[in-house]
Formats: sequence, structure tokens, C-alpha cells
Amino acid sequence: MLTVKTPEEAMEIVLDLFPAKETPAESIALRQTLGRVLSCDIVADEYVPCFDRSTVDGYAVIAADTFGSSESIPSMLTLTGEVLMGEAAVGKLNPGTCAAVSTGGDLPECSDAVVMLEHVGIYGDGVIDVYMPAAPGNNIIFKGDDVKPGDKVLAIGTVISPHDIGILSALGHTAVSVKARPIVGVISTGDELVEPEARPGRGQIRDVNTPMLSTAMERFGAVAKSYGIIRDDEKALSSVISKAVSECDIVLISGGSSAGMRDLTARIIESVGEIIFHGIAMKPGKPTILGVIDSKPIFGLPGNPVAAYFVTELFVRPLIARMMQAEVRQHMVNARISEAVSANHGRAEYIAVKYDIHKGTAHPIKGKSGLIASLAGTDGYICIPRDSEGIPAGAEVTVKLF
Repeated sequence: MLTVKTPEEAMEIVLDLFPAKETPAESIALRQTLGRVLSCDIVADEYVPCFDRSTVDGYAVIAADTFGSSESIPSMLTLTGEVLMGEAAVGKLNPGTCAAVSTGGDLPECSDAVVMLEHVGIYGDGVIDVYMPAAPGNNIIFKGDDVKPGDKVLAIGTVISPHDIGILSALGHTAVSVKARPIVGVISTGDELVEPEARPGRGQIRDVNTPMLSTAMERFGAVAKSYGIIRDDEKALSSVISKAVSECDIVLISGGSSAGMRDLTARIIESVGEIIFHGIAMKPGKPTILGVIDSKPIFGLPGNPVAAYFVTELFVRPLIARMMQAEVRQHMVNARISEAVSANHGRAEYIAVKYDIHKGTAHPIKGKSGLIASLAGTDGYICIPRDSEGIPAGAEVTVKLF
């Protein structure tokens, strides 16, 4: 008999049982940090940019020299030279003078504005006419506008994105300290399973869960360690589980989690550890097991690939983030459901959807239980609460994006 928990109760148990802990840090090259979790705050120790720079092609000026300028009465300024890209400006501007400067170029001392090239007249005699007044600060990024010494630019626990790599590059970080990634053992069980490269015979199916869950763990920020397909043999499965527990931080065992006579996962966990719960009031995923062996979380997942995926998305992903003291980034959008979806199971029901960003609609993908094609090509999922009888067509739903 399954002792069923609600999804909310299950999540609370997972997070209470395995609180955040300090995980080791490692220093890796900046280009390898995408998706990794910072192990310390990043505090700037220099200015970005480190000089005043122009945001346009034009002329560095003293703003007061341009006040009152117009096309009928332009300001006439003496051109003292040009600041070449990648070089420091030499000398300073005196009243009534200007210097040519390109976008991103250094600004001469005493200049406090840049006039765009389009707003000047050039006559080749060393004098330019300015047809539009410039206010102090026009078209300039000042030293430290981006970052100043002492600014905290990234916090511990940040999941590093491409734009985070941008600021790290700007600050000269070629190596970054990140959290070590949890190792997740992935075990598929069942006499009916064959490797994906094999041609299944009658009564056989290809192993979907090992490659699917292994890549999901990588996407969640962990390292996946595959133990392959294990037959329905208690001694063999027990041996592999023992090995996985010794080598990994989390162990996922798909198949063998329901209440049938040949299902071994619960019996093996109970023989060397503890079953915390067996069953979650959700569809798909009801026969899910949470156990503990040597203080490590062991998930007994349904063999049904769709159920296995939803359980890892809902419960394993937050646990991996917790182990690295990182936040789960759950992107959500509101949409109108394209068709009615019925539900009356006494369980929270999770349904994969395709999201049409142009129409703002979510299209539920329906199918018989266990069909992996119901996940293929989808963008996210919706949840129908267990006390609901469904969702009418056109109702607003929250889509959680994968």
C-alpha cells in the first residue's frame, strides 16, 4: 500500500530532510563557467570603463563653448587633433577648441561633452561649426559608470549566464570560483529494457530514461553518472545501488517503484536505509519513492518516462540547486488554454504544453500514459490542482517553461 503525499508535502519533506550545506569550490576557466554556480561574491576592484569615453563618432568639446549654437549662428571651434582608437588622448582642451573622437574613444582632459558628427560643419581649414548645443555629459560614458571599485556585481549562488560572463570578462577574471557539481547516479531497471542502439524484439523496449535523465541532470547543473540497465534481480540491483550510493550525492532508480510483487527498489532501500514516503498524489508520478541510504537521497522513479521526467523536474531539480545553494530559475508565462482539459483523479495533474508566443496560447499535449512523444517538442507544462475537475477552453493558465 502506498503512503501517498501531496506534491507540496513531498517537496517540503525533500527540502527539510536535505538542508542546504556548504559544498566544495573549484576554480575553472571563465569560458567553462556557463551554467555553473558562483561560490563567492564577485566584488569589483577597478573601474569599468577605466576612462571617460565617447558613445558616438564626433567631436569632444567643452559644453559651454556650444551654448546657443544653431544652424544660423553656429559655434566656431578650432580643431586641435584626433584621438585614435585604442590610444590615450594627449593634452587637454582649452576654451574654443575641440578634438575628433570615434565611438568608444578616450576623451581629452577638460572635455565634458561630445557633439555628433551629424551636427557639425567641416571646412578643412582647422575650424568646425557646431550647429547644436551640447549639455555637459552628452554622448559620454564616464569612468566607472558601469562598475566602481567595491561594487558587488554578482552574488554567491548566481547561476552564471552569458551576460554574467560579460561582466566577469570586463573585470579581468580569467578563472572563477564555482560550486562543485553534485554527482547524480542514474539507474534504469527492467528485464524488458534494451540499449537505444539495439532493435527491440517482442516484449522489449529501448531504454529512454538513462539518456533522458542523464541529460536532464546535466541541464540542472549536476554531473550524471550512468549505471546502465539492471535486470530485475535483487542481488544485482542491490549491488549497483550500493555502488551508486558510495560514488554519488543523489541516486535515481527508474522502474521498480510501484507496488507490484516484482518491484525491488523499495525493498532494497528499506533493507539498507529508510523509506521516507512511497507515493505522491500526482499524475504522472504517483508511485515515486523517496528513500535515504547513508544520509543520501534515493529517488525511486516510475519507469514511465513522462512520469520520471516530471518527478525529476519538480523534486530533483530543486534539490540539486539546494545542494549548491543556488536559486531555481523557473520561467513562467501566462497564457490562454487552447482547449478544455478534464481532470478528476484526486491528484495534481501535470500536462506538457506547446506555447505559442505570438498568440499567447498554450496547447496541451494529450496522450496515453507513458508515451514519451507527449513531451517531445513541448515548451513547458501546466498543473491542474488535485481539487479541480479541469480547465475550460480559453481559461488563463500559468505555463512553467522547461
